[in-house]
This record gives sequence, C-alpha cells and structure tokens, in this order.
Amino acid sequence: MGTTGLDTFDKTLQETNRWLRIVMDALQSENRKHAFAALSAGLHALRDRIGPSRAVQLGAQLPMLLRGAYYENWRLTGTPARERDVDGFIAHVAECLPPG
Repeated sequence: MGTTGLDTFDKTLQETNRWLRIVMDALQSENRKHAFAALSAGLHALRDRIGPSRAVQLGAQLPMLLRGAYYENWRLTGTPARERDVDGFIAHVAECLPPG
C-alpha cells in the first residue's frame, strides 16, 4: 500500500515529486517549497502564453496534483499574453515567485 492507500493519489504524488526533483536539481536547491513555487510560476507563464486550446491540451498531460496548480487562478480573458521573447517570459516567472 502507498502513502494514501489510493492508487490515483499515490501515483500523482510520485509523479509530482519527480517533477519537483527535476526543478530542485535545476535550481541546485533542496527547498521543495521554492521548487514548487518556481514550477507553478513557470507553468502559469507558459499557460498564459500558448492560448486557451493549447493550454487545456497541456494541462491534460500534467499529473493530477500539478494540474490543479496549473489551473489555479487562470482567467481566459487576457490570454494569451502578448510577449513572445525569452526575457519577457523569464521576467514574468520571476514576478510570480514569492518574495525571497
């Protein structure tokens, strides 16, 4: 039996932890909260730039737990965002991160 006793929840926890480990490695950090904030900010920035149809297609591919974070606070009005350059994308992600 897994952590929760429900296969669906255990699977999404494992997949989400795998994603977090990748982000933690990229950030060279062991701070899971920072990794989750960075992952959420990056997913939101991407979601807000690819248009509603593609955003839904991408969301469907995410682990259930990350899918919830991905759709959090999403408003169809105002998407997709206009900027299309890497610097603008990175600046947007940085703005979405919590202080510190």
